[in-house]
Amino acid sequence: MLRGFLLASGFEAAECANGEEAVAAYAGRRPDVVLMDLRMEPMNGLTATEKIVALDQTAKVIIITSYDDPAFRDAAYRAGACGYSSKEDLVGLVELLAG
Repeated sequence: MLRGFLLASGFEAAECANGEEAVAAYAGRRPDVVLMDLRMEPMNGLTATEKIVALDQTAKVIIITSYDDPAFRDAAYRAGACGYSSKEDLVGLVELLAG
């Protein structure tokens, strides 16, 4: 749903199936913003975020997850994320904007 909204709004969007793909895609494309899930295999979103930020200290990674937990939020920021949002909040925002 998020990808469709971004494309319909004129943004470019690419999806990756896991953290390894996300790191490789970032290295090749250097997007303005990365929306990262936490739960992925074989490389999770925290590790992928760390690797992306190691490639580019100015990378903007926003964690989008169903884990609305302070421990996950803290871990995301320690990994280098610049933002953290629950999927529920994001889905509501997208639905509102798509109106």
